[in-house]
Amino acid sequence: MSNKTILVWFRNDLRVNDNEILLEATRKADTVLPVFIFDPYYFQTTSSGLPKTGSLRGKFLIESVQNLRQNLQALGGDLIVRTGDPAELIPQLAAEYHVSEVYHHREVSFEETAISEAVEAALWKIKLNLKHFIGHTLYHKEDLPFPIKDIPDSFAVFKKKIERDSSVRPSLQTPDHIAMPENVEAGEIPTLHDLGMEEPVIDNRARFHFIGGETAGAQQLQQYLDASLAAVGAKPARNGMQTYVSGISPWLALGSLSLRQVYWSVMQHFQHHNHPLVLELLWRDYFRFMFKKHGSSKFFKAEGFKKEAPETTAMQQESFENWKNGTTGNSTIDAAMNELKHTGFVNNYTRQALASYLIKDLKVDWTLGAQYFESVLIDYSPASNWGNWAFIAGVGSDPRENKYFDTSKSAEAKDEYLSLWLSEAKDVA
Repeated sequence: MSNKTILVWFRNDLRVNDNEILLEATRKADTVLPVFIFDPYYFQTTSSGLPKTGSLRGKFLIESVQNLRQNLQALGGDLIVRTGDPAELIPQLAAEYHVSEVYHHREVSFEETAISEAVEAALWKIKLNLKHFIGHTLYHKEDLPFPIKDIPDSFAVFKKKIERDSSVRPSLQTPDHIAMPENVEAGEIPTLHDLGMEEPVIDNRARFHFIGGETAGAQQLQQYLDASLAAVGAKPARNGMQTYVSGISPWLALGSLSLRQVYWSVMQHFQHHNHPLVLELLWRDYFRFMFKKHGSSKFFKAEGFKKEAPETTAMQQESFENWKNGTTGNSTIDAAMNELKHTGFVNNYTRQALASYLIKDLKVDWTLGAQYFESVLIDYSPASNWGNWAFIAGVGSDPRENKYFDTSKSAEAKDEYLSLWLSEAKDVA
């Protein structure tokens, strides 16, 4: 090595543990320039009138970036933070600090890949390479038992073959030390106000109070595993539509926890592949690989992979507003929608029930619901959100018929849950 500096562009991989681009950079370069950019694109109001990023997710993101900076500082490094267009800022930083190469993790959704392509084109103009890494799935693309173009569209077949013929790679170590270029201006982490958002009201009815960052994510994972281990053989506790869930999805969405880290933690505790958390990780892989196989554009269209979109009613806008505001008259749906609005989180079964009700009962364009989830979910991830909605609507890549959730017969619609989330919030912080 001869005065080589690699810029590590963090996006949805906000961790120092099991992070290939960070570890590889420390091994290949004399100095490393870790960078995170708050892109205004993600903080705009969309054509539907919804904020692209809600305040709960914005708060969680800021906390995650703060914790990443702290963890990098503990290794002798720091995190350079800027706000603006990555296609402008990445080349500027590269020129300012005499960067030799830029590393980042490849994304699959059209919005994220378009940003990567713009950065790559801008770097090419100054004769720098943007090196792509694959790091957002449990199973590495190179270890799949089939090429991307031949991945089974059926999740059941995908799961069977991948569990039989593939293995999960071990987690990577955390770098021992990070050397930075001299005289680096780290920059201030913006506030919610700086990003055009109001500070969210934290509702004390929430089951989870999410704090962003790798440190809090590791703690949440350990708490879940300890509780899950203690409950082996016991009937899972239920709370309204919320079954006992891990609550780690917000950290998975921002990459503060890696899927491999979660998988090997589960294996250490339970020594088997049938734990519900592993199934969740496989669904994440499936939707991400489907985006890669088919291109993401079909997953954002009402007709999806079919010849036509599901039936809608002429009154769909009114029905959508009632669904969004928790005023449908269906107590289970309304309670869950209130919980989602106030906390940014409901478990996956609940999300599917809410989606099914909007599509099948109210006959509303499912993409309106997917856009609303994109805005309010604290753990929004493009492939998981849009893939799941298309799956429920019956227009996804999986050839199985769409699934219907009868909320009126749900054994999980407990009176205490309905009472809690159909009332006004009383104690907030």
